Amino acid sequence: MRDFYLSKEYLQRNPTWHVEDSAWKAHKVLALLKKHKVVPRTICEIGCGAGEILAELHRQMPPTTVFRGYEVSPHAYELCMSRARDRLEFVLGDFALLGDRVYDLALVLDVLEHVDDCSAFLRGVKANAQQVVFHIPLDLSVSAVLREAPLLRARRGSGHVHFFTKQLALEVLTESGFSVIDCELTSGAIELPARGMGAKLMYVPRKAASAVNCEWAARVLGGFSLLVLAT
Repeated sequence: MRDFYLSKEYLQRNPTWHVEDSAWKAHKVLALLKKHKVVPRTICEIGCGAGEILAELHRQMPPTTVFRGYEVSPHAYELCMSRARDRLEFVLGDFALLGDRVYDLALVLDVLEHVDDCSAFLRGVKANAQQVVFHIPLDLSVSAVLREAPLLRARRGSGHVHFFTKQLALEVLTESGFSVIDCELTSGAIELPARGMGAKLMYVPRKAASAVNCEWAARVLGGFSLLVLAT
């Protein structure tokens, strides 16, 4: 799957590199950090894409915070460079090979599902960060399994090689040595503008179900991700 990002295939399928979701993700990260009074001096994002999440955090966090983004795709890196500024830099390359320092906080946002060897990747992250914020899409739901098309779309269009439920994601993290401080469900399918007819049709049932039981909505209808603070 690595060639999927190094070639232009991912860019062609996702021309914005999901910049439109960046402010929402940054807001979720900031709220989680504020909740636990985490004030990092150094932050890295592994698989930073176009760099807009870090740019958003750079705008909102204290001027003493230093940011660095790592990205393996040369096409995403080109998008990053327009966002580089004082205290915000980007590196083209694999964090596993270039991670030469320990950061106060690492961000792994919508990345774990793309990584072939999750265990090796997570061990490398843990060795180079005191705390980590993960955002992991929960692709596995009753609806997705029954229809199958959403899983194939995630694999072919976005390069997902692993599919998670909440408990599976937490199991993978704990097996890799992480201690989970906090976790919560997020739903871009409800909070972000619906994209595509399927998402629009599912909006009302997802919103209604999540108001009653968010965990049930995630397991049955899908459209949720897991936000985790771990050490």
